[in-house]
Amino acid sequence: MSYGDDFQRKSKYTRGSLSGRSLNWNKKPDPYKAYPPDRERIQLEDPDTEGGGPLYSLLKERRSVRAYGPGAMDKGTLGQLLWASQGISRDTRQHQLRTAPSAGALYPIETYVVANNVRGLEPGVYHYEVFQHGLALVRPGEWGAALARAALGQNMLARAPAVFAWSALVERCKWKYDQRAYRYIYLDAGHAAQNLALAAVALGLGSCQVGAFFDGEVDDVLELDGVEETVIYMSAVGPGK
Repeated sequence: MSYGDDFQRKSKYTRGSLSGRSLNWNKKPDPYKAYPPDRERIQLEDPDTEGGGPLYSLLKERRSVRAYGPGAMDKGTLGQLLWASQGISRDTRQHQLRTAPSAGALYPIETYVVANNVRGLEPGVYHYEVFQHGLALVRPGEWGAALARAALGQNMLARAPAVFAWSALVERCKWKYDQRAYRYIYLDAGHAAQNLALAAVALGLGSCQVGAFFDGEVDDVLELDGVEETVIYMSAVGPGK
């Protein structure tokens, strides 16, 4: 069966197909994933929201970088990259708007970091707590090699100082958009990854986006159930050789 073709066909909008569906506001999913309060947490420095390189120069310099030098990444740099990819850029009465767009401002994408070599941060898997601009420890340990195996042997994931992994909390988007939500989820992940890639260039770093991996194995590293929340995309980040 051609699953991709079937999905594309069945998730199309046509005139007359959108009527008769109302939203149950009492069942709207929470916009933020929260780990239990007993998890170790790391507060990040406030991001720099001014300056940075000229946009067109950054676009010109962006490349997929697969070879990384031996240096570590600073925790402050990691925080800047996290904010650039998915951080809050404006707080209104109704929404906390972010640096990357999202259909219906639902933000189904969650950000994780596998820290391989980040100064001031023990190796481990961390969840980006967007509202607090901080990190929650998901699990300690060195997981870069496991990610590389899960990504069909792409060893840059073990050598890069940090690997970003984006997951989707599917119901957060399906609540409003039903099956069309899957299209928006993939678009949202792409927006966040491009923000990260440009921010990396602005900070003198390289990145490489990764879509080829055994989903279940990456879910296991991130401790996701693979159903309600599943990995969508990854990026390695670090100083290029």
